[in-house]
Amino acid sequence: MTVPMIEIKDLHAGIEGKPILKGLSLTVNEGEVHAIMGPNGSGKSTLAQIIAGNPIYEIESGSICFLGQDLAQFQPHERAILGIFLSFQQPSEVPGISNLLFLRTAMNSQRKARGEEEITAPDFMSKIRKVGAELNLGVDMLKRGVNAGFSGGEKKRNEVLQMLMLDPRLAVLDEADSGLDVDALRVVARGINSLRNPKKTIILITHYQRLLDYVIPDHVHIMAHGNIVESSDSTLAHRVEKKGYGAYLS
Repeated sequence: MTVPMIEIKDLHAGIEGKPILKGLSLTVNEGEVHAIMGPNGSGKSTLAQIIAGNPIYEIESGSICFLGQDLAQFQPHERAILGIFLSFQQPSEVPGISNLLFLRTAMNSQRKARGEEEITAPDFMSKIRKVGAELNLGVDMLKRGVNAGFSGGEKKRNEVLQMLMLDPRLAVLDEADSGLDVDALRVVARGINSLRNPKKTIILITHYQRLLDYVIPDHVHIMAHGNIVESSDSTLAHRVEKKGYGAYLS
């Protein structure tokens, strides 16, 4: 049976009185990968931030439901506990807090809130070594401050590491391919693909088609002027790559 992971209905939202999303509706089911493409300023990142609960964005009308629950009633940390993960266009650096400490604390905070036992230090280290090796992130790097001194590609791989360690139900990845060379793109894509699962959902936000050569989406949506203006299968991304977004901007 098809189960909607996230349902967005007639969503109007903005920031400081400026409207950005203008009646957006979207349903993403369990097990699906959706790509959202569009030009700068179309509202893609705003949608991602609203799903995660960034309080600077204001919902004027409409709704977002996650597995049947209205997300408006949940704070950002509560959404993370529910199983929502957001990666950022520009991941922040947190000097002084090691990746190891950050991730184990985050995992155990979520486990405690869900009534689960904390992950033991040996189990945590075993898992993070395995996942880190798959993303070319060694333990020495993970002992450093979160993203401190990391290159752009290392930051993106580190966010995929965080995603795989936290094991969310819904992963919203905002420009996960930004600034990556070909080799790093393949590593990041491999990490994203490893999350694919009939009970999990991935939303990829990107300007370009190149990531979608490696993470093939079930559905592609084009955003323009704060709304989804066209939806299709993965062939839509190839058409946009050839023709650009000009047809959607008039």
